[in-house]
Amino acid sequence: MNKGLLSVDDALAQMLARAQPVSDVEEVPALEATGRVLARAQRSTMNVPPLDNSAMDGYAVRVADGPKLKVAQRIMAGSVGEPLAPGTAARIFTGAPIPAGADAVVMQEYCTVEGDRLTLNRPPQPAQWIRRVASDIAKGAEILAAGKRLAPQDTGLAASVGIRTLPVYRRLRLGLFFTGDELVMPGEPLAPGRIYNSNRFTLRGLAETFGCELHDYGIVPDSLDATREVLRRAAAECDVVVTSGGVSVGEADYVKPAVEAEGQLLMWRIAMKPGRPLAFGEIGQAFFIGLPGNPVSSFVTFLIFVRPFILKAQGIADIAPHAIAARADFDWPEPDTRREFLRARRNRNGGLDLYSTQDSAVLTSTAWADGLIDNPAERAIRKGDTVQFLPYSELYR
Repeated sequence: MNKGLLSVDDALAQMLARAQPVSDVEEVPALEATGRVLARAQRSTMNVPPLDNSAMDGYAVRVADGPKLKVAQRIMAGSVGEPLAPGTAARIFTGAPIPAGADAVVMQEYCTVEGDRLTLNRPPQPAQWIRRVASDIAKGAEILAAGKRLAPQDTGLAASVGIRTLPVYRRLRLGLFFTGDELVMPGEPLAPGRIYNSNRFTLRGLAETFGCELHDYGIVPDSLDATREVLRRAAAECDVVVTSGGVSVGEADYVKPAVEAEGQLLMWRIAMKPGRPLAFGEIGQAFFIGLPGNPVSSFVTFLIFVRPFILKAQGIADIAPHAIAARADFDWPEPDTRREFLRARRNRNGGLDLYSTQDSAVLTSTAWADGLIDNPAERAIRKGDTVQFLPYSELYR
């Protein structure tokens, strides 16, 4: 029944085999690098911490000196104390360097102080509450790998070893346009037979989620000439062109013939539901990915195909989403002959609920769900079965 259709895995493999990272690299301030893709691994030029320091507010002591001590100095974070003389202790605060001669820190809660006389109410152990030099990062160690999309904690890590700027790939230029004379934008009159262009909002949001430089060419009329003109312009300005609608075989579906006229179509029609009419090709130096027009199909195919393609083209090394095994709290007795991506969400009992309808026109299902069940072709699901679940949190990273 799926004769002539490519499997999801084969189609994705063919696409990813052609995706190459953008070659342009730019230095950006670490303060502005969150969300960008690191082009070269980063190594530390220093030890972190650079000196032994206190992990607690308390008193730096010599373990061998016993419980009765004289408080001889006070060491704040950012200052360096004097060597610790026998029989003395140093009042010390979190992050302050351990004075020479001290071999433990006693938390202030376990101490009694009268004037400059200190009594330790709990015997200290050697190295207690001391953070050793380089215990976090050793000089020369790799702290960030190439091909990583930088999270806020990554830029903080870079700053912690004094890195001011980071080499990142330039943003991938992604062009979007939408075909269909029936499409109008919210705020415009909705004449009979017209629909609001929800895909423009969904796909723009997804492109921005993945850090692309977005070029939005809007709604293109249903004509071959108009489609070819926008394709030429988008291909000249972008690395990847993504369209929604017009890739099926209807009389008003002009995207497929336009791609064949301006470039080459490398792949068309996938054995998946929703999203069978998906196209992939090249136009000049740009890649083309044509998504179905149904809103759920467009959303799902973007996550399953466009997402990994643009991540690889951005230079990201780890592009595969991590599925989790979860319990189905529903029955799905009539599976499709194609691989299905079912809209579902986790419930309070640790299982998954399925949206009441899996129709590809029901956009509500995507907003209600918090992920997709990746269901093999012809696999019926019974309540209690284990299924593979792709949370949005994985698909959006």
